[in-house]
Amino acid sequence: MNKPFLKAVPIIEKIEKAGHEAYFVGGAVRDFLLGKEIDDVDIATSALPDEIQSIFPKTVDVGIEHGTVLIIYEHESYEVTTFRTESEYENYRKPKEVHFVRSLLEDLKRRDFTMNAIAMTKNGEIIDPFHGQDAIKNKIIKTVGLPEERFREDALRMMRAIRFVSQLDFQLDEKTYESICQNQHLLQHISVERILVEFEKLLQGKSRKKALKLIADSDLYQWLPGLKDKKASLYSISEMNIEDLNLEEMWAILMIVMEVSNIPPFLKMWRMPGKKIKKIQSICKAYEMRKKERWSKKTLYQTGLSIALMAEHIFSIFEQKDPTNELNKITFIYHSLPIKHRSELSVNGNDLIQWENKKSGPWVKQRLELIEEAVINGIVQNEKEQIRKWLYS
Repeated sequence: MNKPFLKAVPIIEKIEKAGHEAYFVGGAVRDFLLGKEIDDVDIATSALPDEIQSIFPKTVDVGIEHGTVLIIYEHESYEVTTFRTESEYENYRKPKEVHFVRSLLEDLKRRDFTMNAIAMTKNGEIIDPFHGQDAIKNKIIKTVGLPEERFREDALRMMRAIRFVSQLDFQLDEKTYESICQNQHLLQHISVERILVEFEKLLQGKSRKKALKLIADSDLYQWLPGLKDKKASLYSISEMNIEDLNLEEMWAILMIVMEVSNIPPFLKMWRMPGKKIKKIQSICKAYEMRKKERWSKKTLYQTGLSIALMAEHIFSIFEQKDPTNELNKITFIYHSLPIKHRSELSVNGNDLIQWENKKSGPWVKQRLELIEEAVINGIVQNEKEQIRKWLYS
């Protein structure tokens, strides 16, 4: 058993000692069976939240109305959730009521996919009433029970299903896929913030190409912000060599292929943070510049190394070329620059005003840009007296 599980065994033992059941559940068990690294473990128990709080001296109410208590033990934190069932759902997302139960089977029955409805004892014994191990072995994503019921309970599960396709390189069960196609319109009831989380995980998965094609095939794309008429673009991207792109590069590819002319308003529809929007816009701008010319000292200085490397990576995909040599050249040129930012110049506006005995004005900015370019290109050393002599010689 993996170390994160072993470290959490005392939690389960204390709960059991108090007369209750407790098991490892959820994604950690799934990833353990897949042979993947485990970060956090979740525990499900027959104990009620107040009973958990009476067992452990240090707890935090992180979601007590849903039965979840955070236990602080040996400088680690563990989420422990009471077995529960859920009543009728509201707005295709949240249950009207949560009922605590003492049955593990009832708790597993409410979960989304069979691969996520597996429990494990402290000794590593697997409890798998819905054949999730078979689904994992066959690389199939299948709902627990009828897919239509699961998706009408929580429409975000349709995005989660395709996100798992991307992350795990699994296939959708035929009935699960058909139900997504039939119920894709329910995604309109889900908040953009929650959709963004799933979509960004999808964009970073190893099988993102397959997942993007599924988003288009299933018509889920129609309910994603700004994508209603972008089906052809999604198909186009799904055929590109995008496996090695990071998240910002993936967003930039989307903007470029979909020919989004005004990027900030588009990404604001996704409730994306302004800082991230600005970065994606910078990558796209640098890519457009790269289409017109090769990198120079000046353009690298203006763009910055990180943005330039991402823009070049995207450029190489459109050109269908290996970017390795160009990326190495960019890095070498950038590191050879005398300065990386105007703040590193050994002169400033006050020096110029003093030297010329003139009032401040637009001329100061123009003169600093002239000096900046001369320093970057090695025409003059970045030393105050050298710059003064060069400027007035």
